[in-house]
Amino acid sequence: MVPLPIHATLVNDRDRWNTIVRSFPAHHVLQSWEWGVFKSRSGWVADRLAFNQGDRVVAAAQVLTRRARPLLVSIMYVPRGPLLDHGDDRSLLAAVLDALVAHGKSRNAIFVKIDPDVVLGTGVPGTAEEATDPAGVAFQSNLVSRGWSFSEEQIQFRNTVQLDLTQTKDDLLAAMKQKTRYNIRLADRKGVQVRVGDMDDVELLFRMYAETAARDQFIIRPLAYYRDAWGRFIESGLACPLIAEFESEPIAALILFCLGDRAWYMYGSSRDVHRDKMPNHRLQWEAICWAKSQGHSIYDMWGAPDTFAEDDSMWGVWRFKAGFGGRVVRHIGAWDKTLSRPWRWIYTAVIPRYLTLRRSMSAFHRRRQTR
Repeated sequence: MVPLPIHATLVNDRDRWNTIVRSFPAHHVLQSWEWGVFKSRSGWVADRLAFNQGDRVVAAAQVLTRRARPLLVSIMYVPRGPLLDHGDDRSLLAAVLDALVAHGKSRNAIFVKIDPDVVLGTGVPGTAEEATDPAGVAFQSNLVSRGWSFSEEQIQFRNTVQLDLTQTKDDLLAAMKQKTRYNIRLADRKGVQVRVGDMDDVELLFRMYAETAARDQFIIRPLAYYRDAWGRFIESGLACPLIAEFESEPIAALILFCLGDRAWYMYGSSRDVHRDKMPNHRLQWEAICWAKSQGHSIYDMWGAPDTFAEDDSMWGVWRFKAGFGGRVVRHIGAWDKTLSRPWRWIYTAVIPRYLTLRRSMSAFHRRRQTR
């Protein structure tokens, strides 16, 4: 029997799109309708493509496109997509990839970047827990055979740590390292309390996040960005802030993003006060319990090192997350399909130098004006 052809259609209804996204096993909040709306505030245009075979949706992709200023071309990105059954059906993957390339050409894109949530393996490499996922290896090989290349610019974390929330709370605690369990109980004995936040807490969350950024020396965006990024998802029921307090004083916080059976720990912050009371350990445990109570089966701790070595910038964060007993999950990462090599070279080599020169000239003129 000849298989039915696959064709792509645009989806312009929020509820239908989010239902489609949730229907795939590897669904992700970055493919949600709300994420596309949020990114549209910073110059991206979201197209939501459903790939149909007969009356069945067999794949989906929220495609973000943005003009590559100052050029008259664009760049295209599919965050944590496309969504499809990553099995042995090479024809389905081929049809989806061909459709994305065609879509890119129609938008005058110089390249298409995909970042599917495809598992390459689990466990820390070089340990007894390391295992390879044959489906992920096959998916990666299929990309190579169709002219896609591993991207030099990785946007999302390739590796992460996940907890299985179908376990009982006792089993989750038992899987943790002894020091982590001790710190959770210490925070409880010291009087650390955790409450669920809401929209009224966004400015508080930002102040704590800014304090964390200043201490740990990473760059953050202005309050308006996070009011939109966090607020839109909180209002939609796709995010939940949790705030740790000591004697009614906020001392740490995190924000969980949720979709389908998954919850992602995407943002965390802590103040310099009362750190000896281990609020972050208590906060994580309460977040795990909250996600479990909401019916989520996977708790994703959002990020692990690319290389599991002490010189990796994520090493300290990894040691904290490893204490909770989750499983390391390694993904194939982002892959690119170049549609115009000359424009790609201009975009990646010439434009950065041009912008650096412009910034240097502007700084030079400002210094002259202040003399």
